[in-house]
Order: sequence, then C-alpha cells, then structure tokens
Amino acid sequence: MTDPLDAAILRVLAADARATYAQIGAQVSLSAPAVKRRVDRMRDDGVIRGFTVRLDPAALGWQTEAFVEIYCQGSTSPATMRAAVEQYPEVVAASTVTGDVDLVVQVRARDMRHLEQVVERLAAEPFVSRTRSTVVLSALVRRPDVTPL
Repeated sequence: MTDPLDAAILRVLAADARATYAQIGAQVSLSAPAVKRRVDRMRDDGVIRGFTVRLDPAALGWQTEAFVEIYCQGSTSPATMRAAVEQYPEVVAASTVTGDVDLVVQVRARDMRHLEQVVERLAAEPFVSRTRSTVVLSALVRRPDVTPL
C-alpha cells in the first residue's frame, strides 16, 4: 500500500523514469536518500515493476490505431486468447471483457492496409467467430500507468 508521498514519487517517475532521486525529492519535499528508500521499498513490494521509456508510435511509423473486438466460439479460455494475441507484435494491449464481446485488443499498424492484414490474421484464429474493429481518429487522453491516489 502506498501513502501520499509514495503516490507523488510514482507520479514523478511516471512522467520521467530518468528523474534522479534528488530531482524527485525536490518535487515531493524529501531528501534524495529518503526517495531512494521509498523507491527501493516499492520495487521490493512489486508496486514498481520496472523503469522504461515511452515511445511515440507515429514517429516509429505506426500511424494507425484500432480497437478490435473479438467474439469467440464456444468457451475459449483467457489463456488460449492470450497465447494467440501475444504472437502479434501489433497488439499493444488485450483484455477479456464483460458483455457480448469476449476479447478487446488494441492494435497499432503502419497504415490501413497493415491494419486490415492484422485483423484478417486475428479473425483466422481457430477460436474466433467474428471481429469488429473501431479505428482511432484522435487519441485525446493518454496517461501513464499511475492512478491518482
């Protein structure tokens, strides 16, 4: 469980994982050693799983984004779904959901033709009965994986 200071540290790290302990401390009113102790504890507790870079998909040539709803035949396990969609580098997120649809995947592709090919490959998976795609026009809000505490 995190407290308000931990949450503040996490917000700074989510905005810039390369921030030094001193820079973080200046923003949250703690010393660098105190920040390090808290970060170390959050790593040990599994709150922080790693440090990474956020890339701009469009700058890397991934201009098209869509959400693909996948409807499964019969009773398909989440493990089967995961094993299938993990094979696609274009799938950046996948979740089982409630309602009529079984699985929603977020896909990034170079262009519409590439997206079409990915959707065709997904639809050809043995457990898939049909798909429905929604193409993203504008990404209005993107937040790092940190919730306000």
